[in-house]
Amino acid sequence: MKAMIYTKYGSPDVLELTEVEKPTPRGDEVLVKLHAVSLNSSDWEFLTAKSFIIRLLSGLLKPKYTILGSDIAGRVEAVGKDVKQFQPGDEVYGDIFMRWGGFAEYVCASEDTLMKKPACMTFEEAAAMPQAGTLALQGLRDKGQVKTGQNILINGAGGGAGTFAIQIAKSYGAEVTGVDNAGKLDMMRRVGADHVIDYTKEDFTRNGKSYDLILDFAAYRSIFHNKRALAPKGIYVFVGGSMAWAFQILCLGPLIKKIGGQEIGILSHHQNKKDMALMADLFERGTVVPIIDRCYTFSEAAKAFRYLGEGKAQGKVVITMETCS
Repeated sequence: MKAMIYTKYGSPDVLELTEVEKPTPRGDEVLVKLHAVSLNSSDWEFLTAKSFIIRLLSGLLKPKYTILGSDIAGRVEAVGKDVKQFQPGDEVYGDIFMRWGGFAEYVCASEDTLMKKPACMTFEEAAAMPQAGTLALQGLRDKGQVKTGQNILINGAGGGAGTFAIQIAKSYGAEVTGVDNAGKLDMMRRVGADHVIDYTKEDFTRNGKSYDLILDFAAYRSIFHNKRALAPKGIYVFVGGSMAWAFQILCLGPLIKKIGGQEIGILSHHQNKKDMALMADLFERGTVVPIIDRCYTFSEAAKAFRYLGEGKAQGKVVITMETCS
């Protein structure tokens, strides 16, 4: 089968379309013929491996997982002897993060990581939802304790998870401010943001406004700057961004809560079927819609990564597999 592999860290130029052995499902695994896979910031982070933490997880000198891609959608081709939930022909989707393998014609995945795709959902929409959707949901509901009437700011609101977060926060009845670059402001308004900020022109930590919850998908400001923008009992949730700031939050977050009552924390994302099912229900009711900026063919994977790395993508970037033969 064809797969997009990388054997060293670097730019998208290290990606190579090549032939590899087709996987065989083990007892609890499902073999999926892929139709679509979406890109996440985690794919970019593991491709470039600029963070020492990423290299600890993936290999200090070279990647131990040579095929990236975790948010997948496709059709079941075969099942292992212990699989009970699926059968060949089922249309499925899911997040196989830290097992990877999505940038290929076929992938084996544990049945516990997959769900049947709603008939009204395209493969592209299904691939766009698992990781980004549940990150947004868990960040708002679990760590952020979102409530009706809250004033919420979402930093990085124009990306994949950010666009889900806007829609989910609005469904809770919150007032939402979205922060991103100028090219994404109109789109953020269209998906429900009440207010938008171009971070290149305005620093939300210095404009005198305060928020009950800050959900940060693109953290690059210090913990003390973000603290300044929080209400007295506000919550700040780190979801993605600089690892240096993440370390600062781990060290200083408990002290800030003890002294000032504001909660500063990091989302520990976990994929589970209950949250995926809830996101699917929100989709079927029309409450949440995946925002897909561009679709690329499989052979254009490097081009898709470059676009993601530029930070211009409005919502999700998806790769379709129809050109595989």
